[in-house]
Amino acid sequence: MPSVSRASGVQLHLTALPDGRLGPSAHAFVDWLAEAGQTYWQILPLGPPDEHRSPYKAASAFAAWNGLLAVPDAPVEPSEVAAFRRQHAYWIEGWERHAGPGAVADQVRFDREWAALRDHAESRGVRLVGDVPIYVAPGGADHQTWPELFLDDGQAGAPPDALASDGQLWGNPLYDWPALQRRGYRWWTERLRRTFDLFDVTRIDHFRAFVAYWAVPSEAETAVDGRWRRGPGRAVFDAAARELGTLEVIAEDLGLITEPVTRLRRRLGFPGMLVTLFGFDPDDPDGPHRPENHTSDRWIYVSTHDTDTAAGWFADASGEQRAALDAALAAAGIEEEEPSWALIRLAFASPCPVAMLAAQDVLGLGSQARMNVPGTKGRSWRWKLEPGQLTAGHAQRLRAATQEARRLAG
Repeated sequence: MPSVSRASGVQLHLTALPDGRLGPSAHAFVDWLAEAGQTYWQILPLGPPDEHRSPYKAASAFAAWNGLLAVPDAPVEPSEVAAFRRQHAYWIEGWERHAGPGAVADQVRFDREWAALRDHAESRGVRLVGDVPIYVAPGGADHQTWPELFLDDGQAGAPPDALASDGQLWGNPLYDWPALQRRGYRWWTERLRRTFDLFDVTRIDHFRAFVAYWAVPSEAETAVDGRWRRGPGRAVFDAAARELGTLEVIAEDLGLITEPVTRLRRRLGFPGMLVTLFGFDPDDPDGPHRPENHTSDRWIYVSTHDTDTAAGWFADASGEQRAALDAALAAAGIEEEEPSWALIRLAFASPCPVAMLAAQDVLGLGSQARMNVPGTKGRSWRWKLEPGQLTAGHAQRLRAATQEARRLAG
């Protein structure tokens, strides 16, 4: 389990940096985090995004996107290509067949630039947090390279709920878990090996699917006709841990979470997730996100890439929600006029060991700065910082709030 000492961090994808890539602005953001007293920088998946810019339908579960390179034409020696092929023999040939000439050289460039960023982060006391999407893209490199690991009679999705009466139809191929089991879950072990080559900690998206996942017929136009199928449980993680050692994993356990999902997470020693914005639902008075119900085996997020910003949520909050927030702030002894900073300080006051906030919430930005609006196309994954938008003043304010909550790095 990631360290349980009190700490905090900021969520910001690389594409949301002023220049949208590795290099000087990424190193400068690490410096800003250090000045702000932060321990973690959480980043979205690094794979090549789909046509809608979503990193959650990346063309590879292993390869990084060359669009993130600061110097895309940097020289690469044949010896570097050969060394990369040896080190990443499991997946690189499949990616090269999918991506074409120059694909390996681009991965060499990425690893070179990433290593420089990670070294700089380590020197400033900042740990990097990654993100592993549960599924792969249909027709992507993984689907093409290992077709025997996927079913051909269904697609991934989510069941109908209060937010989506038809459910959610994701369209990703479903895993053939018995086929993966017969191969010792090697694909998942190698995927996590690559992840921990790049990150100190990683979030695993849609963790509940390891207990049960929603399978929808291939021809379905909505997710209504899906059904639950049993997942592999802890076997995937046990197989990976035998080769990789302790897995520094955060389990994304938001949404419809059953007791077996929580039991699996706790037995594995993975912290789950709570979201401050979910803590004031008048229809869920006993929910885990309510501040009085927080537990120390979860990380607390002010907002996430899928939610509204803190300021955007407050602008649309009902009178009941605002009253519940006021009561929680009073109970925590917090007096703060700016809604986003009130929510930040409330999250920081939580007993959860790690508190995470989005860069947009540091800036107090409204709904126009959302990273993702689920279920829409063309509106998401486009927000980015303006040059100089995060200032030394913001760092000082965040550092003071972090110190007040006894979460200061170092």
